[in-house]
Amino acid sequence: MEYKDYYKTLGVNKNATAEEIKKAFRQLAKKYHPDKNPGNKSAEEKFKELTEANEVLSDKEKRKKYDMLGANWKQYQTSGSADGNDWSNQFNSGGGRRSYDFSSNTGGMFESEGGFSDFFESFFGGSLKDKTRANTRTQSRKGRDYESKLSVSLNEAYSGSEPEFKINGKILKVKITPGIEDGKKLRLKNQGGEGTRGGEKGDLYLTINIKKHPLYDRKGDDLYFNLDCDLYTAILGGKKQLKTLDGKTINITIPKETDNETILRMKDLGMPKLNGGKGDLFVAIKVRIPKNLSSEEKSLFEKLANIRK
Repeated sequence: MEYKDYYKTLGVNKNATAEEIKKAFRQLAKKYHPDKNPGNKSAEEKFKELTEANEVLSDKEKRKKYDMLGANWKQYQTSGSADGNDWSNQFNSGGGRRSYDFSSNTGGMFESEGGFSDFFESFFGGSLKDKTRANTRTQSRKGRDYESKLSVSLNEAYSGSEPEFKINGKILKVKITPGIEDGKKLRLKNQGGEGTRGGEKGDLYLTINIKKHPLYDRKGDDLYFNLDCDLYTAILGGKKQLKTLDGKTINITIPKETDNETILRMKDLGMPKLNGGKGDLFVAIKVRIPKNLSSEEKSLFEKLANIRK
């Protein structure tokens, strides 16, 4: 029977703290987990070895017995056996030594019937395999979580909506709250992968992608809009109309002698805030110079230019 060096398996030294062992196991288990290596038998076996090593080294009493076993390994090789008269029985009998229960509580981490190794069973109780298999058959496991993206328009993000989408042949509806942010993750409970052994289904996580609007830009809760303005209105003042994201038409007052790129702030006309209220709307005035002037128009501008001298 091959001796199992659990410290080497987890890549830690024999003086490693409980926290170091825990950290090492988590990192390696994440790398070799069957869900991340579907169909990879080598990764599956490595995951089993890691779980077995962690089962021993993360338990204070098991680790103590394992360290004692290391010192007596040569003796066990010559006198031990796997028929019940093994080292674990010798250790638990007579001499006032304590008896320990080494039943596994990690059997559910295995997706196969393999259980722990013969080394583990022989030295930590011959019934471990049966217990591990029983746990494996009966312990339920939640299904895998799914991730996807859901694109919505800026108008939908402004007003809120309940778009429908199809996943795995099923039509789902999701509620978009007014003011939702780009990149927001929504969780749809029990819409992921099927569970095993009666376990509940996984969840579906939707990342919201807000599509670019042809006229409006969004920065946080504020909106930005470029408003074309003719030269005459910019000089003399007047009103221009603007259509908001909720379909309303509002009048924008252009003050007299408004410069190009002037920013007008329209309070509370931005995106809805999730905690109440609204952001602001910033309107940039884009003064357009008239083109293809007639002779009369050119003459009038020339007169104006002479007056301003």
